[in-house]
Amino acid sequence: MKEALLWQHLSEESVQCTLCAHRCVIKPGKRGICRVRENRGGTLFTLTYEKLIAAHVDPIEKKPLFHFLPGSLSYSIATPGCNLTCWHCQNASISQMPVDRGRIEGEAVSPRQIVEFARSQGCESISYTYTEPTIYFEYAYETARIANESGLRNIFVSNGYMTPEAIDMIAPVLDGANIDLKAYSEDFYKKICGGHLEPVKRAIAALFEKGVWVEVTTLIIPGYNDDPAQWEKIADFLSTIDRGIPWHISAFYPTYHLTDALPTPARLLSQARAIGLTKGLKFVYTGNIPGDEGENTYCPGCGKRLIHRVGFNVVENLIENEACPFCHTALEGRWKAW
Repeated sequence: MKEALLWQHLSEESVQCTLCAHRCVIKPGKRGICRVRENRGGTLFTLTYEKLIAAHVDPIEKKPLFHFLPGSLSYSIATPGCNLTCWHCQNASISQMPVDRGRIEGEAVSPRQIVEFARSQGCESISYTYTEPTIYFEYAYETARIANESGLRNIFVSNGYMTPEAIDMIAPVLDGANIDLKAYSEDFYKKICGGHLEPVKRAIAALFEKGVWVEVTTLIIPGYNDDPAQWEKIADFLSTIDRGIPWHISAFYPTYHLTDALPTPARLLSQARAIGLTKGLKFVYTGNIPGDEGENTYCPGCGKRLIHRVGFNVVENLIENEACPFCHTALEGRWKAW
């Protein structure tokens, strides 16, 4: 039990959580939509502090982050819970545990222990991932502060459903983020995810404006968000922020409550990638189809292949001094250790 960050008192011992875009009003003895923040006697507590449910050493490319210390290792951690209820969640056994099973499990591991283990494994960063880092904000924030002091970088792999207040607090210790932009459809967000589109768009823009390195991922689900008009809108939206933001377009495989949907054909990813590039984005990647040419980084100036990837493995990296060695075009990203 730990008192939560980002909340305020209301009348009659009710509180309002200001951590995520739901902004839940929580009565005494009740929990928010995430089921991991509880009002006890007029004080909001987090139930996920030091509740480590998953921890792995991953390649940074698995996040996916392709323009952030490529080829490096990232210590990836999670607690149970999420503030969305996506039908297609690939980690539902832990992200939806508090809702589906009414439990919050996890091992008591301190933030300092996480940082020490990450360093011992040769990791250059810590990724808060697998579930939703926003809902274990206190745990992630304390770990990120210690990691930052120890020379490690911090990464959120997030649905982006956070408030400006949360972004203001985490941004000074956050170095990179991959944000899921699940669709460019309010109906999709409401029906499939239990949320809204606009807060995610605002979060992407705000994180970028605060100097956090941002990459964006869209999982293409046949029959749900495979309308090319949506892809055009996503590309246009990202272009208004910065054309150098990498956009990852990933293949869906049936899971959780969407077992009736078909796996994503490779042709759809190629079509979406072509739309993104035509719209002016410099870097558009395909995911979950190892060996596809869309995994590679090409120079937006001369078109030469600069990073050759197969799956999560970097086979070759030709980038020199954050630029193309052939035509010297500068490349957006965080290419070397600070």
